[in-house]
Amino acid sequence: MNLGLRNKNAIVCGSTQGIGMATAKELAIQGVNVTLIARNENALRDVTTSLDTTLGQKHDYACIDFSDENFEKKISNLKSTYDILVNNTGGPAAGPITEADPLDFEKAFRMHLINNQILVKKVVGSMKDNNFGRIINIISTSVKAPIQGLGVSNTIRAAVANWAKTLSLELGPYGITVNNVLPGFTNTNRLKSLIHKKAEIQGKSINEVELMMKNSVPSHRFGEASEVASAVVFLSSYLASYINGINLPVDGGRTASL
Repeated sequence: MNLGLRNKNAIVCGSTQGIGMATAKELAIQGVNVTLIARNENALRDVTTSLDTTLGQKHDYACIDFSDENFEKKISNLKSTYDILVNNTGGPAAGPITEADPLDFEKAFRMHLINNQILVKKVVGSMKDNNFGRIINIISTSVKAPIQGLGVSNTIRAAVANWAKTLSLELGPYGITVNNVLPGFTNTNRLKSLIHKKAEIQGKSINEVELMMKNSVPSHRFGEASEVASAVVFLSSYLASYINGINLPVDGGRTASL
């Protein structure tokens, strides 16, 4: 299906693995020029060269660590015009909220919300000029139902969701939509680390924890990064022009709330 994205410019964060990489690849197939952002330059080169170029797409990358104190300065060096921004970065470490250090919250807040704000300020001017923009944040189903054992993540993800909703109200008149995609249990390195942590805490095997988690999903399986990416690409398109300010779970129906 032609989604009308050919020659659009996109920034995709956390794009050397998992959902970020899958999103970059799907956008490229639609004819989008993709700028990858991640911290591993070798991986960035590899992913960049793997992106589709059959429609004349031109891809590039910026090697930037979201924990870098010079994040804002490095972002300023990106090109000036972007139509799509996909905010995506690894979640905070797992653990009970009662055991979290206050600095854990500060660090996560900067990486997930402050840096998102910096990126939005970078791209929003050109989006307003073109009367078109798509800002999509990869968050978590925890914004609908907090997940046990992810104290810091539950807190920060909710803050990002409310930031995004506020942004959608302000930017809607300019043809810019702001939406959140909420992945459920998705086959990524993040999920693997959470499974290992849960197995350690509960004294269970990896297979036991995996089976328990899969059985909590109506389809009894984990999702694939490409399935989440498909939702992101749709929300990036003209077909989604009247979808704004939503939280879209891509979780196989696991989240109990509507």
